[in-house]
Amino acid sequence: MQKTTSDADANELPRAEKRPVSDTHHGITRTDDYAWLRADNWQEVMRDPEKLDGDIRAYLEAENAHTSTTMEDTIGLQETLFAEMKARIKEDDSSVPSPDGPWAYYMSFVTGGEYPLIGRMERGADAKLAENEKPATGDGGADVLLDGNALGEGLAYFSLGSAGHSPDHRWLAYSVDTKGSEFYTLKIRALETGEDLGDEISDVGGSAIWATDNKTFFYTKLDENHRPHAIYRHALGTTQADDVLVYEEPDPGFFAGVGATHSRRYILIGTHDHETSEIYLIDAAEPESTPRLIAERDQGHEYSVEHAGDRLIILTNDGAEDFKIVEAPAANPGRANWREIEPHRPGRLILDVTVFKNHMVRLEREHGLPRIVIRRLSDGQEHEIAFDEEAYSLGMSAGYEYDTTAMRFTYSSMTTPSRVFDYDMETRERVLRKTQDVPSGHEPENYVTRRLMAPGHDGELVPVSLLYGKDTPLDGSAPVLLYGYGSYGIAIPASFSTNRLSLVDRGFIYAIAHVRGGKDKGYAWYTAGKRQNKANTFRDFISAGEFLVNEGLTRNGQIVAQGGSAGGMLMGAVANMAPELFTGIIAEVPFVDVLTTMLDDTLPLTPPEWPEWGNPIASKEAYELIASYSPYDNVTAKNYPNIIALAGLTDPRVTYWEPAKWVAKLREFKTDSNLLLLKTNMDAGHGGASGRFERLKEVALAHAFALKVTGRIVMV
Repeated sequence: MQKTTSDADANELPRAEKRPVSDTHHGITRTDDYAWLRADNWQEVMRDPEKLDGDIRAYLEAENAHTSTTMEDTIGLQETLFAEMKARIKEDDSSVPSPDGPWAYYMSFVTGGEYPLIGRMERGADAKLAENEKPATGDGGADVLLDGNALGEGLAYFSLGSAGHSPDHRWLAYSVDTKGSEFYTLKIRALETGEDLGDEISDVGGSAIWATDNKTFFYTKLDENHRPHAIYRHALGTTQADDVLVYEEPDPGFFAGVGATHSRRYILIGTHDHETSEIYLIDAAEPESTPRLIAERDQGHEYSVEHAGDRLIILTNDGAEDFKIVEAPAANPGRANWREIEPHRPGRLILDVTVFKNHMVRLEREHGLPRIVIRRLSDGQEHEIAFDEEAYSLGMSAGYEYDTTAMRFTYSSMTTPSRVFDYDMETRERVLRKTQDVPSGHEPENYVTRRLMAPGHDGELVPVSLLYGKDTPLDGSAPVLLYGYGSYGIAIPASFSTNRLSLVDRGFIYAIAHVRGGKDKGYAWYTAGKRQNKANTFRDFISAGEFLVNEGLTRNGQIVAQGGSAGGMLMGAVANMAPELFTGIIAEVPFVDVLTTMLDDTLPLTPPEWPEWGNPIASKEAYELIASYSPYDNVTAKNYPNIIALAGLTDPRVTYWEPAKWVAKLREFKTDSNLLLLKTNMDAGHGGASGRFERLKEVALAHAFALKVTGRIVMV
C-alpha cells in the first residue's frame, strides 16, 4: 500500500500523498494532485462504507486523529456545551396532534431516546390536551404506531425518512435509511396488528403517496447514481418486481417526485431542475389511469398545483418573477386556460399556496419578512397574519384535512421560542397549542434581536439578523459568529435556535447574513447571486462582516464564519477572498470542489445543478466562471484563517472527497500556523450523526472550535 500520510504520531500534521491527474476542457488543462481521494467505487461505498479504499480510509482517519488531538484541550468544554444544549431540549417532547377523520396523528420522543415515535389518538381527545401536554399512552389514550428507537437499536446510523398513513387508517408506509446515503427502504405496517407486511421496496426517495383505494401507492425510485428518476405504482401484497412504472424522467438534469393535492383528489407527478418544472395529474380514485400533463416544461417556468372543486389553483412565475396565482379547469388545465386570480407584485414573493375547501392560504415574503394571507374562496375577502418584531420566522401547516376552517401556523424569532397556533380562518380565533419548552430555562428579555442593512459592494443593502445578550458590550470587543448560505433561492429564517445560546451566553454576537443567492428579498435576490452573478453571494457576506466591524460591533479577526453544503462553498470562497476578516471558518459538508463536481456528470446532483452554476462541460464561459471562484481551485500560498471542515462518508449531496481534497490542498499551500482540521463522520452522510443527541456532539465540536479560535475557551 502506498503511504498516504506521514509516518507520524497524532501530533504531526497529516499529509495526503500527491498523485497528479490532469484533465483538459475547452483547451484548458488542469492538474489535480488529490483526485485519488475520490473513490472509484463511490456508489458501492454509499451502500457499504466498508468497501472504501484502504489508502483513502487511512488518510481520513489520520485527519480525524489530528482533529481529536488538536481539540483535546476542549474536551471538557465540548462536554459542557453538549450538556447545555441537551438540557435545553425537552426529552419527552411531542408535536401537537393533527386530526384526520377519527384520529389525530403526532410525533413524539421519550426521555433518552434518539429517534422519534409516530403515534395517534382518538379525535377529540387531542383538542382536550392542555398547552404543551403530551399525549399519554394506554388506557384508551394514544397508541404508538412506530418506535424509531426500537428500529434504530444497535445501528451506527438510523434515519426515519417518512411515515404516511392510508386514507382508511389501516396501513402506515414508512421509510428507513441505515447508512446515511439516503437510499431509503420503504416498508408497510398493519396498524391493527403492529406487524410489517412482506412488501419491502428498496432505493426509494421521498414519501409513499396513497391512492383512495387504500391498497395502491406511488413512490419515487432512485437510480444507481442516486437520482430520483422514476415513479412507480405498488399494490399491497405484491413484490417490488411487480410494481408498474408510471413515469420515467429521460433527462438526467431533472429530478422526478410524487405528491398529492391537499384535497387528496389528485396524485401529482412532478419533475424539475432548479428553474423549470413540469407536473402531471392522476385521479387518486383511478390510480391506474394515465397521467395528464398540466403544462409542458418551458425553460425558466416554475409552477406548483393545488385543487379546489372543479378547478386547479396554480402558483406560477409565468411572466411574474415573484410569482402569481392562476386558476384553470381541472378537466382542461393547459396554460391556454389559465386565469389570473392573484396578480404579480414585484418585491412581494409568494412562497407557497395551500387550498382548503372554502379558503386559499398563501405564505409570502416582502421586505424580508413573511406573512400569511387567507382568502375566502366564495367572495375573495382576505385578511393576513403578521407580527411586529424586527425579524421573525413564520410557517404554515395545512394538516391532513381539506374540509375544515382550521389551519396551523408556527411563529418564532431569534429570541422567542417557537409557538404553534391553531387558527380558525372564519372566526380568526387563534389558540396557542404549544410553546417550545426550554427545560433549563430561557428568558427572552435577556436577549436582543435586530435587523440591520449592510451596504454591499454595489450599493445593494444586505439584511443582517443579529442575536446577542442584552449585556453584551457593543464596543467592538465581542466576537461574532456570522452564518451564511446564499444558493438555490433558499432564505435563512430569523428563527429560534437553542443551540446558538451557548455561544451568545459566552459573549458572542450571532449574525445571519441574508446574502444574494437566497430569496430573502424576492426572486431577483436569488438571480442576483446565481451563475454569472455568483460572486455577489461571496461579496455580500464579506460586506456584512465589514459592516459589523465598521459599526463597531466587532473587530477584524474576531469573526468566525459558518456555513454548510452550498454555504460551505461560501466559506471556502470567502476564505480565499478575505482571509484577514475572519479568525475562523466552520465549513460543514462544504461544496468546495465545484468545478470538478460540475464536470462529473455521473454524480447524483451534477446535471440538475447546471442551471444553478452553469454547465462547464458544454460551455467554456461556464468553465471559466466556475473556475474563477471554486474554492478548491483558488487555494493559493497565503495565510488562511483557522478552519474546521466537517464531512460525512456516505454523503450523496456533497461527497466526502470534496472537503478531504480541500483540506489536503490547504495544508500544502497555506503559509500560516493556524488550525486546519478535518472531521469525517465515518458512519453518516449529509446531515451528520442521525440521533438528536449524537448530532449535538458535532455542534459542540463546532462551537468549541469557535470559542477556541476567539480566545474564549476559558469561559466554560
